[in-house]
Order: sequence, then structure tokens, then C-alpha cells
Amino acid sequence: MMGTIRKWENKKNNIFRRWTFWVASAMSVLLLLFIAIGIMTGAKSTYKLYSTTIQNFTTQLDGSSFIYFFEAENKVYAKAHPEEKKLPGLSSLSFQLLTSIKPNDLRSLLGREIPGLSSYPSEIIIAGEGTDYTTLPYESQPPLDIVLEDREAIDHEDQEEEQPPAGKEIKDKSVFIYHTHNRESFFPHLPEGTEHAYHDEVNITKVGERLGKSLEKHGIGAVVDKTDITTTSKEKGLKDYDASREVVQAAMADNNQIKYIFDLHRDMVSREVTTKEIDGKNYARTIFVVGAEHPDYEKNLKIATDLHKMLEEKYPGLSRGVLTKKGSGVDGKYNQDLSENAVLIEFGGVYNSLEETYLTADVIAEIFSEYYFEAEKVSGGE
Repeated sequence: MMGTIRKWENKKNNIFRRWTFWVASAMSVLLLLFIAIGIMTGAKSTYKLYSTTIQNFTTQLDGSSFIYFFEAENKVYAKAHPEEKKLPGLSSLSFQLLTSIKPNDLRSLLGREIPGLSSYPSEIIIAGEGTDYTTLPYESQPPLDIVLEDREAIDHEDQEEEQPPAGKEIKDKSVFIYHTHNRESFFPHLPEGTEHAYHDEVNITKVGERLGKSLEKHGIGAVVDKTDITTTSKEKGLKDYDASREVVQAAMADNNQIKYIFDLHRDMVSREVTTKEIDGKNYARTIFVVGAEHPDYEKNLKIATDLHKMLEEKYPGLSRGVLTKKGSGVDGKYNQDLSENAVLIEFGGVYNSLEETYLTADVIAEIFSEYYFEAEKVSGGE
């Protein structure tokens, strides 16, 4: 009799515990549901789930991650995996979404703590040899009085110029070369102890001249603009890229044959980053920069990407890669909204010599001529 009573009491307790568990679970779910509904309906308009909110949320993820989501539906996307990328784990993706921190990008961790770091808005589209977020080019124009300061320059001899090969007929001046930061110079050509690499004559415009001459040797006409944009911007009270924009617009108005526009710069990072030895010679490395703050920037990105890939195939390691820039602290357009074939190219850095940049200018002319004439064939220009 006692055993029967105990069994009945245990059964009663089990039923009670089971009902208590389900009631508590149901109440918890309802509570969470009401909280979620309250947040979504009572939040300010800036926090509602508009498409822009979702877009900003997903931009926290590496773009290559989405290829794996596409692959789940269509196996064709398996062929689109970037070679240097590995499948991101669910925990890594969740961590990025919840914290806005990218494990391979220290800016996402320290950007809110270190003034200015969050506005360091470069995104690596293609990483060349040794390129990561610690070796990116950066804009660090000092005050104008420093840039415009008179400095001596060490004499240098330009490499002997060769005559254009026979049979190369230059039809039009289809390439426009200019220099927004025209006074950017190189320490090897300035007196020892010089603190700032800027000069009114021995500067990046020398590289532009070399590139223009080398292009003409390959049968491509080029206009090399040597406007002192630094002085112009000061006199007119304009920002550098606003001043150079006027130069580009004037050139395009005067010559409707211009198809390609190159803005040449030099970087500020170390010589180890900006130099590549090829066949016993030191070359100044390049990096392509595309402004992403205009609707058609992907067209500019395409030509930058194509040129990088061609360089990588024939001169591995010479290109540091392709970047996009947007956000606070940078121009964001770099006048590239004026032409889909406009690109900003960094030639070496402050520790490279002009001779090293000239070698690279010759290579760029060689690679670009292949690109140019192939594009002419496709468009029916030849």
C-alpha cells in the first residue's frame, strides 16, 4: 500500500515539474517576443530595419565571406573563391557581426579609442606581396608653408633617353598625366638631414615626364601636366583635389581625345615596403588607389585591377595591390568621377631614388601599352 502511494506522489511531482518547465519556457518566449516587438516598434527611426541599416550591418563582414553563402545555393560559386581566402567559421562571422571587430584589421578594435584611426578608410581590394593594413599608403600633407619651403636638391642625371622605335605612329594625345601633390620629392635627391621630402623642381613630376616619354615610345600619345597645384590651391583657397580637378577639367575640354587619366604620387612608408629587386635592379613599387565615393567607381576599380594583374604576371611583386578609399579624412573621389579610366598611382616612397621610379615608369608604360592596344582592338579603334 505504501509503495503505491509513493509511486502516485512521484508521478504527481513529475507532472508538476513538467508543467512548471513548459509554463516557464512559454513565459520566457513570450517575454522575449514582447521585448523584441517593443524594440522594433518603439525605436527611433534611425534604428529601424531599413535597407540602409541592413547594408551598414553587413558591411562589417569581409566581402569574400558572401561567396560561401552563394555557394550553398549554387556550386558554380565555388570557383570564385579568392585564393588567399579561407572559409570563415560561423563563430568568426558571428563575432564580427556582434562586435564590429575584424580579427585581421586592428582599426576595427582600436578605431574608437585612438583619435583618427577610425577615419583611416582604406580597404584592400587586392593585396600585393607584403601588403596589409600596417603597410598602406597614407595622405600626410604637412602645412603648406612646409611644402612650399625653398630647399636645395642634389644634382642627378636622368637616364639617357632613347628614340621611339621605328614604325610607332602616335595618333592622338590620349593619356593625361598630372600630379595633385606635385611637390612630393625623394630623400635621396635632397641634402642629408632634410626633414621633409618636398621640392619645387625635383619631385614626382619627373616621374610623370618619364612615364609620358616611355608611353610615346610605345606609340601612345601623352600630355604631362606640371602645374604647381600646391601653389594654385594656396592662391585660390582650394583643397588640393579641388585645385587639380580644375586642371583635369580644362585638359579634357581642350582635348576630347583624352581617354585615360593618371594622377601620380609617391608614398611615405619605409623603403622596405616600397622597393622590389628584379633581375638585380631595384624598382619603386606601385600601388593603385581608387576613390569609392562616387557611383561609378567600380569602373575605375576595374582598370586598376586589370593593370595590377598584368603587372603581377610579368613583374611579380612590383605592385603592392589595389585599394579603395572613402570616408572622413580623405578626398574619396580623387577626380575619378570625371572619367571611368582615371586612376591614382603611387610610385615608390620618400626613400626611393628617381632612377628606381623611372624603371617602374618604363614598366607601367610597357604594361599599359598592352592594355591600351588590346582595348582599342575590342572597341574597334584599330
